[in-house]
Amino acid sequence: MRFILAFILLFISANADLYKQGEKLYFEKGCNGCHGINAQGLNKYPYLANRAKGFLTYKLNLYKNGDISSQQALLMTPFAENLNESQIDALTTFLNKFINKSEGEAYDDSFSTEGDGGS
Repeated sequence: MRFILAFILLFISANADLYKQGEKLYFEKGCNGCHGINAQGLNKYPYLANRAKGFLTYKLNLYKNGDISSQQALLMTPFAENLNESQIDALTTFLNKFINKSEGEAYDDSFSTEGDGGS
């Protein structure tokens, strides 16, 4: 029983460390510039927070290997091509388990035709 408890605690600790590594990488690599500080997505850039880890890993590897040819790939490939497997694991763990620490609301990218008109 103690072995199982020790294993569970070790697993939780390892995931917490991986989460913190991913959080650090997210900001160091500038991911927040396009995807937002809360990974909520900005303008045409998709949200990443709480997405499936497998999906995120798959997409990052496609960008890393140059297997996607699109306008978005032109922006993503330079960020992804230098990531190693452990960095991808950390980033995708962070994004999959993302916890919003801000007190404010998420970025609203909806468009409204009404407003003050700048006057």
